[in-house]
Amino acid sequence: MVSPTLWAVSDLHSAVKANQSKIDLIQPQHEGDWLIVAGDVAEKFELIVSVMETLAQRFAKVIWVPGNHELFSSERSRYQGRDKYVALVQAMRDMGVATPEDPYPIFHGITVAPLFTLYDYSFRPGSLSVEEALQKARKNNILMTDEFAIRPFVDIRAWCWERLAYTTKRLSRVHGKTILVNHWPLVREPTHRLMHGDIALWCGTRHTRSWPKRFHAQAVVYGHLHIPGSIRVDGIPHIEVSLGYPREWQRWPQDQRWPYPVWEVNS
Repeated sequence: MVSPTLWAVSDLHSAVKANQSKIDLIQPQHEGDWLIVAGDVAEKFELIVSVMETLAQRFAKVIWVPGNHELFSSERSRYQGRDKYVALVQAMRDMGVATPEDPYPIFHGITVAPLFTLYDYSFRPGSLSVEEALQKARKNNILMTDEFAIRPFVDIRAWCWERLAYTTKRLSRVHGKTILVNHWPLVREPTHRLMHGDIALWCGTRHTRSWPKRFHAQAVVYGHLHIPGSIRVDGIPHIEVSLGYPREWQRWPQDQRWPYPVWEVNS
C-alpha cells in the first residue's frame, strides 16, 4: 500500500527544453505527498514562478529553497540581488509554497527546515586567503557565472554570514527530529567528488558543518553539484537530488532514483 512520501528534487534548470520531460515525471504517488525543490529551478523570474506553480498544483505541500541560478540577474533585470530573493519569497507565499522565511512545516512529526545560507568561499585550502583562492581558480580557468550575475549586486560573504546567524537562531527553536534542506551542501565532503576542486569555493560554507548533528537531522537534502546520490557524514545521510543538464542525467544508471523519496510514512 502506497503511503505519504516526502519527495525531493533540485537543479531542474527548466529553461533547458530537454529537461521538460523529466519535470513532467515529478508527480505524487499519494494524495498526501510533499515535494522539496532545493533550488536552481531557472534564472528568469517568470519561469521560476511558472514551474513552481505547476508543481504546487500537483502536491499537497511544496517546499522551496533558492539556488544560485534563482539569484542571477543583470543590469537590465527587473530584480537584482536581495530584491530578487524577496520578490521570489513573496511569489512562493502567494501560491502556498513554504520558503526559508516561513514557519518550518512538519511532515508526519518531522520538521522540514528549508534553509538559505549561500557560500562564503570558505571551502578552500586553509593556507589561502579568499582572494588567493579565487586567483588560483582563475589561473586554472575556473570562474563561476555567480561572479558576474550575483556578486556585482550584493556582498555575497556578508549576506551569507547574515543568513547563518538568522538560520542558527531559527533552528535553535526547533525541538525533535529534522530534515535540513539547502541548495548548497552543508558539509564539504560532497565537493571532494568534483572534477575541478576549485569549484568548491562556490559550494557552501564551513560554518554549517555542525548543523546536521546539532539540530538532530535525520537527513540533509541539497543540490548544486549535479552529482546525485547519498553519502553519510557522522552517520547522517546527505542526499543530493539534482537533475542537472541532459548531458549529465542521460548518463544516470537505470536504477537511479529521481525524484528522491527522502522520507516515507510507515503505512
